[in-house]
Amino acid sequence: MKISKEIKAAVVAILAIVLLIFGINFLKGNSIFGGDREFYAYFPNSGQLSVSSNVTLNGVNVGKVKNIEYVQGNPTNKKVRITFSIQNDEVKIPKGSIIEIGNVDLLTKGLIIVMPNETSDDYYETYSTIPGKISKDMVSQVKAFTDPITNKLQTMMASIDKMVTSLSSFWDSTATSEIEGSLKEVKRTIQKLGSVADELQTFIAQEKIQFARIMSNVEQITNNLKKSNDQISAIIGNSKKISDDLVNANFKSVILDAQTAIKKINLVLEDVEKGNGTLGKLVHDEKLYLELVESNNELQNLVSDFQLHPERYINFSLFGAKTKGVPISKKEEKKLRIILDSIPD
Repeated sequence: MKISKEIKAAVVAILAIVLLIFGINFLKGNSIFGGDREFYAYFPNSGQLSVSSNVTLNGVNVGKVKNIEYVQGNPTNKKVRITFSIQNDEVKIPKGSIIEIGNVDLLTKGLIIVMPNETSDDYYETYSTIPGKISKDMVSQVKAFTDPITNKLQTMMASIDKMVTSLSSFWDSTATSEIEGSLKEVKRTIQKLGSVADELQTFIAQEKIQFARIMSNVEQITNNLKKSNDQISAIIGNSKKISDDLVNANFKSVILDAQTAIKKINLVLEDVEKGNGTLGKLVHDEKLYLELVESNNELQNLVSDFQLHPERYINFSLFGAKTKGVPISKKEEKKLRIILDSIPD
């Protein structure tokens, strides 16, 4: 049977289309026969990841990156959405897992599935969004490790530069002359210290005799105290006896007498407050108080009138004239003069 050229061309075209579809799916990261499960993850940036990059789990390729797109208005401020597929049906992503953008090997980047230590039976379904983050690449890790060391080296180099500058300025001609002058001052100081040491030695030799005399006086004082030990003991015994007498004194009877006196005073004050007795009547009888004030005023008026007009009360004549007023005896006149002299002006 002879096949026509048209049929051969059609078969070749169909095979080319099928190969083209398979190639496009392969470049996109899709399985040849389809059926992959797709998931999403959001990141601040793409981390230089490309489409068709591998998705790995514990170092094993389990899927491909299918799409990387910029999303506007994401509330988490992660505006790059990466769509990836899982081609292995046995791989399930449990809740709590994280998708990282990191180095799959030394030069290649990809998505890394990081599962929690304790997995549960709750898994992400297809087209679910899984939390994502960008892990530090090797360059960033090396830079983070070397930056503090670089800063310390720069600081140390600056300190060494200052030290070299200081040493250079120290060993010039001016510094040499200053060192010589300092050495001379040190030599003079040592000589002065030697002189001071000699003076101290002389002073100690002189004061040694005086110190011996002081110790002798202290010894005599100690002997006198030893001889007076009996007298001191007697004085202490007398002091103790006085203290015992004070302790054994009958303070209880004194306190009882004081309490009795206070009770009597309280009784008197209660009678005064109730108006009983002479003192209570004087305190509470307002009429008696007013009468005393009035009598005092009248007495004061009488004394004042007596001082101003004594002739109204005492009249006498040198020539034997008839006396006027109330006649009084000399004894009564003497008493009256004493009363008048006692009244203040």
